[in-house]
Amino acid sequence: MAKEASNGNHNSATKAPPTPSPLRFSKYFQSNMRILVTGGAGFIGSHLVDRLMENEKNEVIVADNYFTGSKDNLKKWIGHPRFELIRHDVTEPLLVEVDQIYHLACPASPIFYKYNPVKTIKTNVIGTLNMLGLAKRVGARILLTSTSEVYGDPLVHPQDESYWGNVNPIGVRSCYDEGKRVAETLMFDYHRQHGIEIRIARIFNTYGPRMNIDDGRVVSNFIAQAIRNEPLTVQAPGTQTRSFCYVSDMVDGLIRLMEGENTGPINIGNPGEFTMMELAETVKELINPEVEIIGVENTPDDPRQRKPDITKAKELLGWEPKIKLRDGLPLMEEDFRRRLEVPREN
Repeated sequence: MAKEASNGNHNSATKAPPTPSPLRFSKYFQSNMRILVTGGAGFIGSHLVDRLMENEKNEVIVADNYFTGSKDNLKKWIGHPRFELIRHDVTEPLLVEVDQIYHLACPASPIFYKYNPVKTIKTNVIGTLNMLGLAKRVGARILLTSTSEVYGDPLVHPQDESYWGNVNPIGVRSCYDEGKRVAETLMFDYHRQHGIEIRIARIFNTYGPRMNIDDGRVVSNFIAQAIRNEPLTVQAPGTQTRSFCYVSDMVDGLIRLMEGENTGPINIGNPGEFTMMELAETVKELINPEVEIIGVENTPDDPRQRKPDITKAKELLGWEPKIKLRDGLPLMEEDFRRRLEVPREN
């Protein structure tokens, strides 16, 4: 039985976890671990698939509707005997036999989730219900990638897992913020009522290769603008902060959480905190010293501060990020230059 989180007073599950496939306990059959990754064609999902596929004991099934993901992110695995790719929308039930579910499906960029807010909240609520139903049926352990957005515009800094958040329930971002809060509620309700083995990761800003180039998030925006010789657009006032975790560190944290004994929620992110102006200046220095930095209007409900308290991740998972922002940005620049077909000038 997983250890309960320290966030609130969680009663222990009322039922034992459902029994997985009998093959798990067969004397004569060493079956592989079958793992489903929803949203596995996306930015973080595809890096997670790479890491899972490196272990020859894993069979990986990816379900993705390609709203923000791309087959291109998984091209090296297509046709591999231990890999399967299904075009599937998680708001519809999925019938597969698996041992673990990494539930990442959901657009995470404001540009995409505001484009179809009803679909976004359906993905968070109905999609999570469907994945929990699958976990219950086959006895799988399920990990939800929740988000630092559950803390809203925080009145506590840095944010630890016991903080309940300060979220606008009717704002333009609510489809994502409140959708993830409901998804966490569903996870714990299935855990307590049905004994489902759950893991919840609250992930903070993540960056790295394969991010959508025009996804509206600040790191990809600045790098694409610098490569295209466009001004770096800093949303007012420029003093709002974010913490940026390189994608390989994030994937390591997710796998440790899934394999560990704690339900979470656990913050996974890089506690290094930067203002938007500092980030713009760093990108300018590293990528294109010629570009100018200009101020633009901000979007509603934009959190002023974002910094994870990762004490629990360190203590319970033995995890902390290794890659500094100044080392990660050039790796992302290389990927963006290739995709934008703008080689670096000598």
